[in-house]
Amino acid sequence: MQTTADIRSFFLEYFQNRGHCVVPSSSLIPHNDPTLLFTAAGMVQFKNVFTDQETLPFTRAASAQKCVRAGGKHNDLENVGHTARHHTFFEMLGNFSFGDYFKEEAIELAWTLLTKEWGISPEKLVITVYIEDEEAATLWRKVAGLSDEKIIRIANKAENFWSMGDVGPCGPCTEIFYDHGPQIPGGLPGTPEAEGDRFVEIWNLVFMQYEQVGLDEIITLPKPSVDTGMGLERIAAVLQGVHDNFDTDIFKALIEASEEITKTRAVGTERDSHRVIADHLRSSCFLMADGVLPSNEGRGYVLRRIMRRAMRHVQLLGYKGALMAKLVPTLVDKMGRAYPELVRATPLMMETLTLEESRFRQTLDKGLRLLSEESEKVKEQLPGDVAFKLYDTYGFPLDLTQDVLRTEGKSVEMAGFHQAMERQKAEARAAWAGSGDSKTDRIWFDLREQLQATEFLGYKTTVAEGVIAGLLIEGHSVSEVRMGERVALLVNQTPFYGESGGQVGDTGVISSPTGKMIVEDTQRKLGDLIVHFGRVTQGEFKVGETVHLSVDGERRTLLRANHSATHLLHKALRKYLGEQVIQKGSLVAPDRLRFDFSYPKGLTTEEIEIIAQEVNYQIRHNTPVSVHLTTPEEASKGGALALFGEKYGEEVRVVSMGEETQKPFSVELCGGTHVDCTGDIGYFKIISESGIAAGIRRIEALTGWKAEEFAASQQRLVTKIAEQLKVSPLTVVEKMAQLLEERKSLERDVQSLRQQLATSGGKSAQKPEMVKGIALYKRHLKDIPPQDLKPIVDELKAEYKSGIFAVVSEVEGKVSLVIGVSPDWLSTFNAVDLIRAVVSCVGGKGGGGRPDLAQAGGAKPEGVEDLFKELALYISQKKK
Repeated sequence: MQTTADIRSFFLEYFQNRGHCVVPSSSLIPHNDPTLLFTAAGMVQFKNVFTDQETLPFTRAASAQKCVRAGGKHNDLENVGHTARHHTFFEMLGNFSFGDYFKEEAIELAWTLLTKEWGISPEKLVITVYIEDEEAATLWRKVAGLSDEKIIRIANKAENFWSMGDVGPCGPCTEIFYDHGPQIPGGLPGTPEAEGDRFVEIWNLVFMQYEQVGLDEIITLPKPSVDTGMGLERIAAVLQGVHDNFDTDIFKALIEASEEITKTRAVGTERDSHRVIADHLRSSCFLMADGVLPSNEGRGYVLRRIMRRAMRHVQLLGYKGALMAKLVPTLVDKMGRAYPELVRATPLMMETLTLEESRFRQTLDKGLRLLSEESEKVKEQLPGDVAFKLYDTYGFPLDLTQDVLRTEGKSVEMAGFHQAMERQKAEARAAWAGSGDSKTDRIWFDLREQLQATEFLGYKTTVAEGVIAGLLIEGHSVSEVRMGERVALLVNQTPFYGESGGQVGDTGVISSPTGKMIVEDTQRKLGDLIVHFGRVTQGEFKVGETVHLSVDGERRTLLRANHSATHLLHKALRKYLGEQVIQKGSLVAPDRLRFDFSYPKGLTTEEIEIIAQEVNYQIRHNTPVSVHLTTPEEASKGGALALFGEKYGEEVRVVSMGEETQKPFSVELCGGTHVDCTGDIGYFKIISESGIAAGIRRIEALTGWKAEEFAASQQRLVTKIAEQLKVSPLTVVEKMAQLLEERKSLERDVQSLRQQLATSGGKSAQKPEMVKGIALYKRHLKDIPPQDLKPIVDELKAEYKSGIFAVVSEVEGKVSLVIGVSPDWLSTFNAVDLIRAVVSCVGGKGGGGRPDLAQAGGAKPEGVEDLFKELALYISQKKK
């Protein structure tokens, strides 16, 4: 039997042998494409090639692309587990032609692979073509010898005509379907029964021969292209002789492991649960390996939805442990060779899944109880606002609520849910103060079309001459600027570094015989335009003039040190915490550095110390920092670390520094400025470590003299504390621990004395007021903290056994009140009712607690005596 790995490898080799460049899968996080939540097709990484915004050194490509469809317009989440072919994560095999071959060769390549190389019987294959694409139908008859009965013409554009959007490349599709046999329900494509699983689409060939240029205008492209996609899981089912994707080797291994751990069988209703768990484990792990971590927004929220849907099915199986984390080794064993990022991220995946399962179990019971209570009130539809409350308060994704209701034959009233969601969004928008200027953004696109890319000279110098290529005031291009105006200035070449890669932009001075400009910031726009922002302080500047550009050298030196220290910190984190550490963001400023990274828990003091020690060791070692240019492929082979989600060109800059076992300690792809030797950093000091989001940690640090000054200030603080304590600075910690323990002991003594005072030390000390045979014990205390009142009431109840107990304390004009009811009077009195009946006497409202113990507060101490009188009156009226 061919394994899924065999099929993947054979596909890529087949096309490589036919002149195609095998391109690695891109990240599941689309690069610079805000229209997509996740990569959902093989063509995504080639989108700019198809739209002529990017050129590649090859015209034929093949790939096995990781894809997720669980959010946005591509969403198969609700179908997963209930069908044989839907998945949240899948692999798309594809071959692509960028103005090279077209329909005939694409059809021939596909047909040869399927029928001759893989030996699939032509009798099992059915073809669809767009009804207007007679050329494709003719080629299928010519290449494959198919009869007209085997070629189904589809008139529905949504099915057999592909477009990238309202404008852009588009064209007809031809799809290849496999017939799993009459024993499987389902009908031919284009028929009402087409949604069954008998005829399954295994390959889609898209012929991009047109361009949509307007609402009703389509033109023919001079160089048409081909984009194909074949689901690996679907073709694996065909070649492994099964009709169900979940019976293929990878899913089979995961489901068998799930059965073994849970001691349940994948049959009946439990079959769907095992399938959901296996599928969702794959998407969860691949997303985490590509840098997504569970959170409450964006991609992280989709990941959490996927995880929680799987965890709900773990609960349905009756398993109480962290099942998904235990399945990770099986997944890595089956897919880690093809996707080494899974191997690197294994510790992160297991720890995150364990943590998420623990969190979900804590909220699941509460949410299910509420859902059960609300579901009992309705016959068919759960109100949308209730479903939203489950989502917003208990972290229940909508699809999880729908899953639970589906088992009861019920649904969610979606209009109400969306209304509640929109209300929350509107409130969030109202609370957010921010705006964007799309007109200003547009100007950069226009300038990029007019100007050449700015040449950056700053790696070797901080001063240079340049020619003014563009001037802007408030987003508008101008030909000249004068003193006092705030401007954006572009030159043909510059030593100024434009903010990117976390490093802030340079500042400095631009001057000419006729003018002077203070540069306050430098930014990169659209990747290759470097723009200087600042104020003209003397004279004027005109487009076409030659100017002198001078970077603030001292500030640049600080930036170089902090950027190099960031690289050393990144490597030290991965060395001591594991390669699952992924950079999530950074700030390289002249006065500090900040590094955000994925890690599921806070660092210990010992971990922070050893990481800082490693960085300082590399600094003391004073090794040269080397930079060389190479291809992304060669850089990857050499172990260079690339940033997740970053897209690199044909040539990349590799920065190496430090030393470890005869090789560089840190090797990263980076376009920033760096020190010449690690010793130039001087000294490194971590000043804080904190969490900024679920699974995201942040380290802030200083270098050089700023780090030394911070360390000195800490030492001065320790010395002052030691002087106050009259001990040596070396024994400050021990002395502080001793004082804290003494304080705790004294606080315990004080609390005990307060309680003794409050309870008056014995039964005869204070007699109760008798109200219709009920003992009312009253205490009016001064300066007793509110948190001490409940223990006092408990002491009174324990000592006097029967009655109602009211304890009031005044602290700085505030009144705290606790009322307790002994067990023998609970059938008559409720402490919450008692406290709400009298708290207004001291200026309070409400109150809450249990039937036997309640508390409230107010700000009117002069009303305490009235409160006691009102309480006695209420008891008298209540006691019949």
